[in-house]
Amino acid sequence: METTETTLFQLRWLIEAGADETIGAEPRNRYQESAKKASPTSSPHAAPKAGPHAPPKTEPRLATQPSATAPAAPAAPETGSAHSLADAAKNLEELREALLLFEGCPLKETANLVFADGNPKAKVMLIGEAPGAEEDRQGLPFVGPSGKLLDRMLAAIGLDRRSVYISNVLFWRPPGNRTPTPAEISACLPFVERHIELVDPEILVLLGGPAAKTLMGRNDGIMKLRGKWFEYESRGMSRPVPTIASFHPAYLLRSPIQKRAAWADFLAVQAKLRGNA
Repeated sequence: METTETTLFQLRWLIEAGADETIGAEPRNRYQESAKKASPTSSPHAAPKAGPHAPPKTEPRLATQPSATAPAAPAAPETGSAHSLADAAKNLEELREALLLFEGCPLKETANLVFADGNPKAKVMLIGEAPGAEEDRQGLPFVGPSGKLLDRMLAAIGLDRRSVYISNVLFWRPPGNRTPTPAEISACLPFVERHIELVDPEILVLLGGPAAKTLMGRNDGIMKLRGKWFEYESRGMSRPVPTIASFHPAYLLRSPIQKRAAWADFLAVQAKLRGNA
């Protein structure tokens, strides 16, 4: 039989080793218990064995299947598709309100609506790519550095913002001023088409590749599309509109060597207005 001094020595040794609490009368082999838990027969994910008192197995109800007795949840308010909202607009103010209701373009969650600027009764309508940072702040298209260049280009052919109407193929600024994605342009396209129908211009000027490709229905780059006359038409128009593409002013700020070509494009617009082309 162990002496009291031996027992006290062992107890003191255990305390100094960190064992300061008694949790059971019998020793437990933790390594053996871990091995049992890892074995397939004792896995917590294994199906329990059916016993005489086990409840009958039932199939779980799918979350998408409402209960036969439970009342149906109220439907979310319908904001309408892009086509239905755009087609319902009878004037420009209604079209703007329709864009505020539209939920099909995620960009509106991070940006302000930039609708249009200028004279809605103008003969010339210019459509650019997408708003930039300054456009997003002011809610107007072409008011940043590229807008100032556009004003000078218009003035060179005798036009200004009181004699033209300006918008974009995208009504909200993409983050970081990146190029609009095809999905974003496609989402806004019914509103752009209705926009043109309501303004009913005599000449359409498309600034930049995204606007030109979208409204001309071509896959060519802006280098091939610019300077050539096309005819734009949509299902709600009574006549086709003479259309020309040119470089976006933001591109001209980065590549001033192309200003000569853009100048030729704007001279063609001036000639068309005067009936000389």
